Amino acid sequence: MLEILPSLRDAAIPRIDPAIWPLTTRVDEQGRITIGRLALTEIADEFRTPAYVLDEADFRSRARHYRSALRGTEVVYAGKALLTTRVARWAAEEGLGVDVSSAAELATALAGGVAPDRIVLHGNAKSCDELRDAVDVGVGRVVVDSLMEIAYLAGLARRRQRVLIRVTPGIDIGGHRAVATGVCDQKFGFALTGEHAFEAVARVLASPQLELVGLHCHIGSLVTDPEPYGEAIRRLIAAMADVRRTHGVTLTELNIGGGHGVPYVPGDKALDLSALAEVIDEALDAACATERFPRPRVVVEPGRAISARAGVTLYRVCAVKSQPGGRTFVAVDGGMSDNPRVALYGAKYTVALANRHPLGPSMKVTVAGRHCESGDEIIRDVDLPADIRPGDLLAVACTGAYHHSMASTYNMVGRPPVVSVRDGRAELLVRRETTADLLARDLG
Repeated sequence: MLEILPSLRDAAIPRIDPAIWPLTTRVDEQGRITIGRLALTEIADEFRTPAYVLDEADFRSRARHYRSALRGTEVVYAGKALLTTRVARWAAEEGLGVDVSSAAELATALAGGVAPDRIVLHGNAKSCDELRDAVDVGVGRVVVDSLMEIAYLAGLARRRQRVLIRVTPGIDIGGHRAVATGVCDQKFGFALTGEHAFEAVARVLASPQLELVGLHCHIGSLVTDPEPYGEAIRRLIAAMADVRRTHGVTLTELNIGGGHGVPYVPGDKALDLSALAEVIDEALDAACATERFPRPRVVVEPGRAISARAGVTLYRVCAVKSQPGGRTFVAVDGGMSDNPRVALYGAKYTVALANRHPLGPSMKVTVAGRHCESGDEIIRDVDLPADIRPGDLLAVACTGAYHHSMASTYNMVGRPPVVSVRDGRAELLVRRETTADLLARDLG
């Protein structure tokens, strides 16, 4: 039919929204989705499914966009979103620092060639071992999160360690409670209200081995309105001015974190970096003028906004099942072990048939995972071809953040591989976890 009426090819192409899918995503004449000039069917055949696929060009492009859009602002990639040695190398080669939240993330960044002084150590419950590792290699910044942590770090540092104090500015961005980290009633940082933050400042300044260089905050995740960042800057500059009045110390660094929103489904908003740059400049100018405070260096920490859209996850359809009077389920060979965000946050995703043109009518289905939980769903009420069948390949977009990094081995299912693609070549970055890997830890 396509040879008789070639115009049908265009009508049959899946809707690949460039705001959601990786930069190099295309659809070839056979209807196969390609990324990095490679058909996803070829990647699935070679590396099996489920599999995480990363578009290197997309990751690098977004890293460059941050540096060009936010000139004068230091960009540090938030490794918790997605970190492998190769991803760390991409970030470093594009001029980004990397922030880490554990000893293994620190080791991964170092193995990827990130200079220690370009690394920021985060975390609200760092162990002594993690702090020791950080000071031993000479990380550029440690973000302290509790009074006990300040005491530990002061005792471990062999030379002056630069630190930031994480504060909660009392800004509520709304949304899911799990992503609202700028409010005071949560586990991170020191509240600016009351004396908590200023007690932390006094403790750090009283420690000869610690050098307080600035304040850090993170107002939340999936933020698409830049204005709350402006309000955070105004509140933190006022706090920095209070530190100068009280202690005679001028802090020189203001880290406003990340949490920049990206679209997961058509119609979702993304944070506009041009608008963010304007808000940062205006808020700094106004706050510094009001407090007569010298303009500090500003740091941002995007993670999801750089890696999310670079990634897709491939699944093989295992079965199609329609319940009487209920939903039609398309069961695939992955699920909540490789994408826990649906169960955790009710996250929404975009999916497309990846191995052929979706000809004919569509139907509403639920893409369901393989795990022993009724809540193991990847996408609910999504349109897929009515003739979808076992063996078809599905691609789920925007899975380059908080998928590999949050994956588990529920039901003792090994975690998927991570495969990078670029210019017609695929490379295995992280191999699939095997049953032998799982049993190797079991000493019983």
